[in-house]
Amino acid sequence: MTPACHREGQQAGSTAFREVLIGVAAACANNKDFLRLKEESEKPGVLYLVASPIGNLEDLSLRSKKILSDCDLIACEDTRVTAKLLAHLGINQSLISYREENEKKQTPLLAEKLLQGKQLALLSDAGYPGISDPGFRLIRECHLRSIRVIPIPGPNAAITALAASGLPTHQFLYLGFFPKKDNGVIKILEQWKDFPGSIIFYESRYKVARTLRLIRETLGTNRYVCMAREITKLYETIHSGTIEEVENKYHSESPKGEFTLVVAPQDYSFSK
Repeated sequence: MTPACHREGQQAGSTAFREVLIGVAAACANNKDFLRLKEESEKPGVLYLVASPIGNLEDLSLRSKKILSDCDLIACEDTRVTAKLLAHLGINQSLISYREENEKKQTPLLAEKLLQGKQLALLSDAGYPGISDPGFRLIRECHLRSIRVIPIPGPNAAITALAASGLPTHQFLYLGFFPKKDNGVIKILEQWKDFPGSIIFYESRYKVARTLRLIRETLGTNRYVCMAREITKLYETIHSGTIEEVENKYHSESPKGEFTLVVAPQDYSFSK
C-alpha cells in the first residue's frame, strides 16, 4: 500500500470512528431525555390549597387565579358556589365535590388522581381548606403517599378578625366552632379561661346571643371580646370592648351574617 493510500485509509477510519462516537453520544442523549421524560411522567401531581374569598371576590390573589385556571381538576366543598366564583373569574374548569359528607369516600379517589400526575386544587366555599372546612383527610393522605402539598395564602376569617380586634395577638388559640349545647360552651370557656392570649371562635348567627350571654356568665362582665360580622362584605362590623358593651351592640344591629368571636385574656383592657 502506498503512503497516500495508507493516509486515506487512516482518515476514512478516523471519520467512521467519529461518526460512531457521535451516534453513540446521540443515542445516550436521547436515552437520557427518554428517561427524564419517563421519570417526570411517573411523578405524582401536586395538591394546591387555595383560599377562597370570605366575602369580597377581589381578595382572591393573582396566584390563586392562575392555579385555578391551570390545574387539571378542582375539588370543592360546593360545586355551585365554586362555579359562581369561576364564572366571575372567566375560568372554565372541571369540578368534583369534596365536602364533609363525602370526604372519606373522595379522599382515596383524589389521591389516586394525584398519583397519576394530576394537578389538583382544593377549594372551600369561603376561607382556607382544612380550617373548619373539608380538607384535612386529603392533605394527610398526600403526606402519607409522598404527594407534594402547596399552600396558596389567602383569606381567613379567624386571623382577619384577630388582627382587627385590638385584642392581644402575641399568643392566640383557634378553637373553631363553639359546641351546639350550652354545657359544651361552658366547658370550653372554663377549660381555657386562664389562657394568656386571645381565643378565636366561629359561631352560627342563630347562637351568637346565647354564646355572648354564656361568655358573660362564665368569664365575667369585664372580659373583653371582639365580635366581627360579615368580614370583607358590604355590611362588615367589628366591635371590641367588654362583653356587656359588645352584647349591647349585637342587640342594636342586624343579627344576620357570618360571625367570628375573639375572647381576650383575663384582666386585659384597652386602658392597660
